[in-house]
Amino acid sequence: MEDTIAAISTAQGIGAISIIRISGKDSINIVNKIVKKKNLNQVDTHTINYNHIIENNKMIDEVLISIMREPKTFTTENIVEINCHGGIATTNKILELLILNGCRLAEPGEFTKRAFLNGRIDLLEAESIMDLIKAKTENSMKLSVTQLKGSTSKLIQNLREKIIKVLANIVVNIDYPEYEDIEELTISDLKIKMQEISLEINKIIKDSKNSKIIKEGIDVAIIGKPNVGKSSLLNKLLEEEKAIVTDIEGTTRDIVEGKINLNGFILNIIDTAGIRDTTDTVEKIGVEKSLQLIEKADLILFILDNHTDLNEDEKIILEKIKNKNHIIIINKTDLDSKIKIQDENIIRMSIINNVGISDLKEKINQLFQFDQIEQQDMTYLTNARSIALLKQASEKISEIQSNINQNIPISILEIDLREVWEILGNIIGEFYQEELINQLFSQFCLGK
Repeated sequence: MEDTIAAISTAQGIGAISIIRISGKDSINIVNKIVKKKNLNQVDTHTINYNHIIENNKMIDEVLISIMREPKTFTTENIVEINCHGGIATTNKILELLILNGCRLAEPGEFTKRAFLNGRIDLLEAESIMDLIKAKTENSMKLSVTQLKGSTSKLIQNLREKIIKVLANIVVNIDYPEYEDIEELTISDLKIKMQEISLEINKIIKDSKNSKIIKEGIDVAIIGKPNVGKSSLLNKLLEEEKAIVTDIEGTTRDIVEGKINLNGFILNIIDTAGIRDTTDTVEKIGVEKSLQLIEKADLILFILDNHTDLNEDEKIILEKIKNKNHIIIINKTDLDSKIKIQDENIIRMSIINNVGISDLKEKINQLFQFDQIEQQDMTYLTNARSIALLKQASEKISEIQSNINQNIPISILEIDLREVWEILGNIIGEFYQEELINQLFSQFCLGK
């Protein structure tokens, strides 16, 4: 990381301003080569300075230049940010001049990668930056900010500190038995400490289930036979005519999707093909996809026709969804009722008349306890990589607990406990493989 990198940090296109970011030991000297007032080495750090970008004594643009000297910067290196007028030609020209004068074009995510490798942030904080950029709701933004502040990292660091104290005690007891002032760690003591650590790890895993709901929302599948009101419900929830609605059976042959924001949480709503026996090849594939979604969706909205008796397919689906998150919608309540069914999650609606939509939203809110999630401390792990590692650590702790019950010597248990400590280190990037780091930061946008 001896070279100096540069990239455009704002979105490409026409706008009021564009920002070009430069990081590296020579960043100030390089920018000094392309400005009219060549005094950037003399200005105070963390200041904004008016200047002109020039080429062959001709002005390219009127700019504001932020100077930030190491080590108190994002990358811990010298950083310069050029705020120029927005526009593709002007921005690209300034970037071109920087490269001609000694900069290298940054790779995607390279600024954040340097911040990580230079110890400015850990791996969880680095990942939270991308989550913050991608945040679709206020809650997902709050979650990313919590992780960016290091709150989640502290949970992992505290666990590692507890484990390292246990490891140190074991090593001293084994290697230096003559030190009588060091308390001997017994199997009974170790059992208690492993129980405490196990409870903490499993609580983080449990709480982190909420992170998927906050970041990605919940997948909601609308299921039912043809012409029961599935597409109408999708359109009402989305408040647009997304799906085609007709009286002809089999109109919806494939999956139609849309998103809504419910109390700050995203619902990924999927309208499926009507479930029925059909000889139409395309429609048959759609029906098969509908049945598969019952297994994958976080929530099933199963619509029944209030004016029609249950058929065998509907009875089978009722059995399939009884142990899953589900809401049974009895539609067309403006007609005589022929449905007799018992379930705690029933909403009666007349979708076409806009009756029951608010009741449905409130029921979804209750099922997933959105209000409680919002009030909780959002100190969660937020990505599959870190959650998978934490589950791996939990399994290893369970293995240690089992070995304790089998009276395995502490000297052997130390090896497994050290592995847990290393797994937790992988979560925050204390140990990492270069290939993993390159792959992770390659997903970032250019200039970040």
